[in-house]
Amino acid sequence: MSKNVRISLGLLVAAGLAVLIIANVGGDTATAPDGDTSSVLVRPDSQRLSVAEDGKVTFVEFLDFECEACRAAFPAIEELRQMYDREVTFVVRYFPLRYNSVAASRAAEAAAARGQFEAMYQKLFETQPEWGEKSTSQEDVFFGFAEGLGLDMEEFRAVYDDPATTALVERDQRDGQALGVTGTPTFFLNGDKVEVSSFQELIDLIDAALNT
Repeated sequence: MSKNVRISLGLLVAAGLAVLIIANVGGDTATAPDGDTSSVLVRPDSQRLSVAEDGKVTFVEFLDFECEACRAAFPAIEELRQMYDREVTFVVRYFPLRYNSVAASRAAEAAAARGQFEAMYQKLFETQPEWGEKSTSQEDVFFGFAEGLGLDMEEFRAVYDDPATTALVERDQRDGQALGVTGTPTFFLNGDKVEVSSFQELIDLIDAALNT
């Protein structure tokens, strides 16, 4: 494995463990129907960054686009996607915890409606220092991203403003709570929450799942 990959995976593990230790989400906790978590971990309309050819291994991230730890993990997730291209399905679920997080998630969904989810996902993380942790609405920034991606702005606005889009984001958060998610980023591998103490352990878990 290259040095760059090891560094990136180090960011992922360090960020994930640190946030899981200190994060605490308030409010009611949802429960999965009949204790079955598979139905809420990945929904039919959940956004997939990549899809495995055999569907054997699925890696799910509950994220907040405004979360600095999620941004720190972002390069590592990109590295993992390259390492396991067409071998692992990578799924994104929304777990907004900050002022502009819901709006960012709605922007990602609106871009997804035109087949540009991945481009918006990358743009939101790459530019997070410019718009994150603000106490004012960053909606105009997100619309600027959409325009830069060449999206039809009337269509983008329609999906962004659709109550169903906000409902989808809220459903993702309830699903996360049902699964025991309390902070971001939180990862699941084939239905099991990933708790690792080293980068190699994460790779070993994915390799083991692939070879089972």
